[in-house]
Amino acid sequence: MEEFLLSHGYQMGKTIGEGTYSKVKEAFSKKHQRKVAVKIIDKMGGPEEFIERFLPRELQIVKRLDHKNIIRVSNLVMELAEDGDVFDCVLQGGPPCLRAGPKSLFRQLVEAIRYCHSCGVAHRDLKCENALLQGFNLKLTDFGFAKLLPKNRKDLSQTFCGSTAYAAPEVLQGVPHDSRKGDIWSMGVVLYVMLCANLPFDDTDIPKMLCHQQKGVSIPGHLGISEECQDLLKSLLEPDMILRPSIEEVSWHPWLASS
Repeated sequence: MEEFLLSHGYQMGKTIGEGTYSKVKEAFSKKHQRKVAVKIIDKMGGPEEFIERFLPRELQIVKRLDHKNIIRVSNLVMELAEDGDVFDCVLQGGPPCLRAGPKSLFRQLVEAIRYCHSCGVAHRDLKCENALLQGFNLKLTDFGFAKLLPKNRKDLSQTFCGSTAYAAPEVLQGVPHDSRKGDIWSMGVVLYVMLCANLPFDDTDIPKMLCHQQKGVSIPGHLGISEECQDLLKSLLEPDMILRPSIEEVSWHPWLASS
């Protein structure tokens, strides 16, 4: 595959991301004279469902999305975000997280998901590692588990997708659920990590994690998180998916509206 890419004008560089059946490498496009990211799929090692169902759907979805806070993709050649991801940023405690602030970054994530949901797309794998950084800008990536939602009827899913640490209670339990509400929960986990540099729930014991989720999120008092921000966090991490807000309601929240 790398020889094929080289013959098509891509000078391959280091690996910058790796999944179960794919890896992402930095590359230089001779044609466009700029750095890009290239996703390389292991078609031999990947299961049939991944190759025949998830991969074609990912390509179909990314072709229809065009937003400043979503990584642009063309035939698995992607825009390169050179400043890592939110998870690395939080671990390092360094720029641009500290300069831009969690509110600025989270507001951009809200706009990305608001756009996706308006296009009938649920991401289903929101996590800090899939929120890339380019200077002060957040770029959502990895639509490998994304789902197209029908326009004129309610579509409930029972599929588990994503990472357990970011998964909503209804996703972990395998009950029929609206995938968009699962995205909202995952956004709450991302915001919690941005603010607290820790996960809200320990995912090493799933039954215990589900119990803690039902009790509600505990927000450390010593961090000085404002009441408005705490209110948003608690609404995002609402265990009852019916009571959990839509992305439109999230975008109107006072904490995001304030400077």
